[in-house]
Amino acid sequence: MAVLTIPFLADLAEIRRDIHAHPELAFNELRTADLVARELNSCGLRVHRGLARTGVVASLHKGTSGRAIGLRADMDALPLEEKNDFAHRSTNAGLMHACGHDGHTAILLGAARYMAEHRDVLDFDGTVHFIFQPAEESEGGAAVMIAEGLFEQFPMGAVFGLHNWPGIPVGEMAVMPGPVMAGTCAFEILVHGQGCHAAMPHQGVDTLVVTSQLVLALQTVVARNVHPCESAVVSVTQIHAGEAWNIIPDDAVLRGTIRSFNPATQSLVERSVERLCSGIASAFGAQISVRFDHRYPPTVNSAAETEICRAVVRDLLGPDRLRDKELPSMGAEDFAYMLGEKPGCYVWLGNGPGSGGCTLHNPHYDFNDEILSVGVSYWVKLAERALGPESDDDRD
Repeated sequence: MAVLTIPFLADLAEIRRDIHAHPELAFNELRTADLVARELNSCGLRVHRGLARTGVVASLHKGTSGRAIGLRADMDALPLEEKNDFAHRSTNAGLMHACGHDGHTAILLGAARYMAEHRDVLDFDGTVHFIFQPAEESEGGAAVMIAEGLFEQFPMGAVFGLHNWPGIPVGEMAVMPGPVMAGTCAFEILVHGQGCHAAMPHQGVDTLVVTSQLVLALQTVVARNVHPCESAVVSVTQIHAGEAWNIIPDDAVLRGTIRSFNPATQSLVERSVERLCSGIASAFGAQISVRFDHRYPPTVNSAAETEICRAVVRDLLGPDRLRDKELPSMGAEDFAYMLGEKPGCYVWLGNGPGSGGCTLHNPHYDFNDEILSVGVSYWVKLAERALGPESDDDRD
């Protein structure tokens, strides 16, 4: 492997653990943003604050070229009670860095510091924008940064992201073209029947029976409507109805999520759900309405930028440590909004075993500090390749 020697690696680990111990939710990453800005300022970089409230962007320029790329890290935590007992466990009750955004932030800070300290010897000509984004978890901070002028204030020809990935060994990375993360859409189904005494169900329309039929019928949407070579997931995650044990309630609410990789499949699934709701309502004499709330679009890597990232990983880690045939994830990622505006690539950085507590969004999760040097090296080498003399495309 050709991983860089990072002389300040212990500092990075300390920063990462400090962020882990002080998790903050979407658009409230105040302490984290202060820490990020302070570290970037200490590197002598030009720092801009305020996009999407707590976003931070710093820029490093070398040479005379107008080419530019963006490197992005997310900063926010999750509303989850941590169950670890190590020294850097969360000090904020009910909040936790259970997705590794603390590590992503530390990696990008490390890359910014390394590039600033080695600017004279790095082999690139252009500008690197370091994008520290708030509110990735469900709130779409990337879309807010874009709406508030991210790409106008910081022009760039391509944008790149990474995510730690439990289950991929340390020292390996996954880089795939095309869809790599699914789009997500929440749905809410309102069922209105006719309440009655539980001992006299013939006098009403049982909303719970209707809702139960809906839950079962929804399991056929993908299996019997979506082409077997396409992918989609429909999951019911909430059912709310009734308050008394002897009353069949008037109303029930059913909520869940739809995941898919392209708009056509998403539309097909939505039409199928609407058709089932209509048919079941008619069969039981109930009233059913459905509402879709489109969240993140699919995260789709562009072909040329994927090849750049693959070449970086092959050179950095070796061809046998590049995983380029991984299946995409049905998880969602708001970096999709940035890739909807600019070409780019989103890669997975091996975090080690993905069993036990080391899984994303798990109360026992912790980012693996062993991969900090790999992540920093990847960003540095990507900047050199994307903006180097052998790169003849105009990234501005």
